[in-house]
Amino acid sequence: MTAPSIRPATSADITAIAAIYAHAVLHGTASWEVEPPDEPEILRRYEAILTGGYPYLVAERDGTVLGYAYAGAYRPRPAYRSTVENSIYIAPHAQGLGLGSLLLDALMQDCAGRGFRQMIAVIGDGTGASAGSRRLHERAGFRLVGVAENVGFKHGRWLDQMLMQKELGEGDRSPPIF
Repeated sequence: MTAPSIRPATSADITAIAAIYAHAVLHGTASWEVEPPDEPEILRRYEAILTGGYPYLVAERDGTVLGYAYAGAYRPRPAYRSTVENSIYIAPHAQGLGLGSLLLDALMQDCAGRGFRQMIAVIGDGTGASAGSRRLHERAGFRLVGVAENVGFKHGRWLDQMLMQKELGEGDRSPPIF
């Protein structure tokens, strides 16, 4: 078995990405969608990320996509343009293998290289089913900056939302480049 690799996602990866995300929507609390979007919608979202100038990565091993990560706009208003929000999803059978760390590290490097200065992780249920995401971000140097309590309801229970933040590149030590 070869080591996993991280590479830019392509449209050929959409089927695998849609399957990974569908499982997360149906069985987890990382996404607060309740119905998985179909492949055309996943493709539309993928193209919007790329068109916006943001990275979209996959982790693969032996030609099989095991997870994916992307960054997008944290908020749409211009003053937020140097801040990104990340998303990371790993196939159920590949969780716990370190792929989240590989993807997050690559995503942070890519975003810093594009001039982004802050990365926000919006973690749903960071003390429950998504505690692994919280720990992943803590290990990568993110710090907790806030918790909105009981703002989501999924799988028959109320969910908190955690915000975690990490500085990228020069952070706030100089004006943004765009």
